[in-house]
Formats: sequence, structure tokens, C-alpha cells
Amino acid sequence: MSQFATEAAAPAPAATAADDVRKARIESFKPLVLDALLPTVLYYLLNKGFGMGALGALAWSSVVPAGRTAWGLVRQRRVNGLAALILTANVVGLLLGLTSGDARFMLAKDSGITAAVGIAVLVSVCAGRPLMTVALQPWVTKANAGRLAAWERLSAGRGQFARLERKFSVMWGGALFAEAMLRVVGAYTLSVDTMVWAGGVIATVTFTLMIFVSGALVIGPMEKMVGAELREPARTGTPAG
Repeated sequence: MSQFATEAAAPAPAATAADDVRKARIESFKPLVLDALLPTVLYYLLNKGFGMGALGALAWSSVVPAGRTAWGLVRQRRVNGLAALILTANVVGLLLGLTSGDARFMLAKDSGITAAVGIAVLVSVCAGRPLMTVALQPWVTKANAGRLAAWERLSAGRGQFARLERKFSVMWGGALFAEAMLRVVGAYTLSVDTMVWAGGVIATVTFTLMIFVSGALVIGPMEKMVGAELREPARTGTPAG
């Protein structure tokens, strides 16, 4: 009877491990969903879906990042970097939306938000809190509890791993700013009709290129370091001979 009871209870650890992985995955992607994806979806839903003006949609889509930023300051005594970044970008968009100009200026001012995000990411690196880490960590840890723990240990070491973490934000911040400047130059040197479609091409090429480059130069090496860190305890814990 006890044997059957033991066999019945055996799946419990596996189920617990699966639950831990699922919870870790949700926690890893929660900041990206709440601070970046949700405001973006809300903006397009209000602007394109319900016909609300761009300024109104931008203002309403700022409610979530504004609330998350305030919550972090009041309850957790820290700044929610990604939420503050999205909020800053929306404020820049609102301020630029109050201005008017010719067709070329209207094309160029859209780059202001991207440039503001790029600058904020670069500044965050100088401040020691790289903003792009929130996007980098899920890719490297794969929502695995062991890999998350290995990430924390390596990041605290301030060695090559931490340098790669900063490098990722520097690469993306620089790319965003450069892409914005390229679109500004294009807005005033190319014809309006050309720049309408060229702007999208520039953004697509930049993001696609950065995904591959950052994957090869940062994500790949960091994944190997996390894997090696996971195997290290097994090596040190194995008795010699």
C-alpha cells in the first residue's frame, strides 16, 4: 500500500518544477508586456481602431507606464526603468505633437521619439542600470530558474558578463539613435513620397540587423557563460577519483 502511495506522490516534484518554470517565464516577460507592449497596443487600438486623435491616444497609452513608474517610486523605492523610458518617449511624442510644420517636418519629428529612447538607453548604461537588460535577460535565461540564478551570480561578478550586459544596451541605444538621425536626414534630402516608404525600410533593416548582430556578439556568448556557470557546481561537487 505504501509503495502505491509513494508512486502516486512521485510526480509532485516534477509538477512543482514545471510550475516554477511557468512562473519564472511569466515573471521574465511581465515587464516587457506591461511596460512596452501594452502601451503600444493601446495606442494603436485607440488611434487606428477607435479613431481617437494621435495626441489623445498617446496620452491614454501613457497611463500604464506612468502608473508603473509611480508605483516603483512610492512602494518599491526604485525607478522602473522600462516604464519610465516608455513614459518619456510618450511625453516627447506629445510635445512634438503640439508643434506643426510642413510634410518634411512631420516625417522628421517621428524620429524624435526613437532618438529619445536611444539617448535614454545610452544614459542608463552610464548610470549603471542598462535599460535593455529587461529584454536581454529572458532570451539568455529562457525562463529557467537555474539559469536565472546563474545570471544573477554572473551579473553580480562585474566581469565579462556584466560588460556584455552593458554592451547590449550600448549597441541598441546607439542603433536607435543612429536610425532616428538617418530618417531625419532622409526627410530633408529625399522626396516626401520616397521617405514615406523608406522610413519603414530603414527601421526594418536596422532592427533586423541588430537582432542578428547582438545575438552573435552578446546573446550567444552570454548563453554559453550561463551554461558554464550551471555546470560549475556539478564539477566542484564531484568527488575526485
